[in-house]
Amino acid sequence: MKVLLHLADGFEEIEALSTLDILRRADIDTTTVSIMGRIEVKSSRGVIIQADKVFSDINYQEFDMIILPGGPGTTLLDQHEELKSHLKNYDAEGKWIAALCAAPSVLGKLNLLNGKNAVCYPGYENDLLGAKVSLNEKVVVDGNIITSRGPGTSFDFAFKIVEVLKGSVLVDELKVKMLMS
Repeated sequence: MKVLLHLADGFEEIEALSTLDILRRADIDTTTVSIMGRIEVKSSRGVIIQADKVFSDINYQEFDMIILPGGPGTTLLDQHEELKSHLKNYDAEGKWIAALCAAPSVLGKLNLLNGKNAVCYPGYENDLLGAKVSLNEKVVVDGNIITSRGPGTSFDFAFKIVEVLKGSVLVDELKVKMLMS
């Protein structure tokens, strides 16, 4: 499985980097991609990250999952028409899409959550158009879409991605190695 983790200026560091770290620990081929037209991306707290690739260099047919971290950069994700086109195509093909914090709002505005269970950062519930929004779950998987609430649920989000792609046994092994159980 090959995964794309999208970064826009203003991305939430905890969400993006903890997810990236856990996926790479699980030997999931994860590529960070800048949607900014340049390789460097500035996080919500001013940390500059060098992405693996820029958006224009990605062949989306070669990948199996799109991940969207949240943070203030969600606005830029939501304004990126080509990315939104790929999200619609992935959904139509039943490929995995994972979003956390404010980023599920991008999926909601594209009607990708219609009739699905989903979660998001508090205050974005109205943007999850057509979704059955849960206020109690940390991570929700419904069909091909994984959503999570925010920075504090980032590990849960990443472990759920590992679980759906590689199984719960690996999740348990990672948690032991990371001193989480």
